[in-house]
Amino acid sequence: MPEAARTDRGWGRLLVLVYAVFAVAATGRSTVQLAQNADEAPLAYALSAFAAVVYLVATWTLARPGLRATRVAWAAVGVELAGVLLIGTLSLWHPEVLGDDTVWSRYGARYGYVPLVLPVAGLAWLAHTRRGLASRPGRRVD
Repeated sequence: MPEAARTDRGWGRLLVLVYAVFAVAATGRSTVQLAQNADEAPLAYALSAFAAVVYLVATWTLARPGLRATRVAWAAVGVELAGVLLIGTLSLWHPEVLGDDTVWSRYGARYGYVPLVLPVAGLAWLAHTRRGLASRPGRRVD
């Protein structure tokens, strides 16, 4: 795969690092929440666990070269953005539904809005690396 098309090079390394930090944090948070307080806010804690899985998948696939990894990264980061927007909006309009905060509540306000900015940056990086691949003579991007 051409260097320009690799998602794990250049700024992509920083992106992978930030995703890895959020993957570890969300996994730890959701594990503790589910182990100690699952009955208090089961939806919020299940969503935290889901966010952890999304961050883990995004981290892994952004760090891997290849078309299959890139396609999965597009899906993971897209699901992440949809989750942040959906859960962020729900937490503002109907906070009682969740019962407690998730990493995506209020668009990630407790985390400096990084959960909102991160998928936008991820999608922008994926688009950038796709253009890099498409600009190579003889290369097709499906």
